[in-house]
Amino acid sequence: MTSRRPTTLALLVSLVLIAGCRDREITSYRAPKDKPMPQMPAATASADTNNLPPGHPAISSGAAQAMPGGDMANTAVPTASGSDLRWTAPAAWTAKALGQMRKGSFSVKGGGGEADLSITAFPGATGGLEANLNRWRSQVGLASLSPEEVVAATEKFSANGLQFIVVDYAGNGTRLVGAIVPYGGNSWFFKLMGPDAVVAGQKAEFVEFLHTVKAP
Repeated sequence: MTSRRPTTLALLVSLVLIAGCRDREITSYRAPKDKPMPQMPAATASADTNNLPPGHPAISSGAAQAMPGGDMANTAVPTASGSDLRWTAPAAWTAKALGQMRKGSFSVKGGGGEADLSITAFPGATGGLEANLNRWRSQVGLASLSPEEVVAATEKFSANGLQFIVVDYAGNGTRLVGAIVPYGGNSWFFKLMGPDAVVAGQKAEFVEFLHTVKAP
């Protein structure tokens, strides 16, 4: 009996030591990686040109200057703020819905056809006088002119304290008679466009109409 006690005691000590070592073991495991966040598509600027009058002057979101003869209707356009001009339209002209961009809109009939009269206004020089005139030329199929030539081909007059720059362009059976009027830091555009014969027959009345335009 005496010889078995040390052996039993040694066995108990060994079991205690083994249990202690197991308590100190570090359990490791593989954590699942976080799923990468999906990348959001970059926002792109778009221009809704469905409501723009044909050939209206436009301003890009970065206020980029328009190139002569370029299509300025490809970008969204802020209309002019501040006081609006006033005018008296001929009784024969039929007022139309303004839409988002127009300050005035009329159907002008005559000679068996119909032309469109649009009035728009935009901040600043809106690309520059020369660029706007060459853009109008391109709308009737005419080639661009140099800045000096395109300005020299305009007519100018003053009425009611306003300065009017008037043009008359014809090509491909279409005529455009228009006027650009700087006012209050904005550029106002009066444009009569349609079949050549209709617009030619209405030109005198269009010029008379311009003489009714005035500041409030």
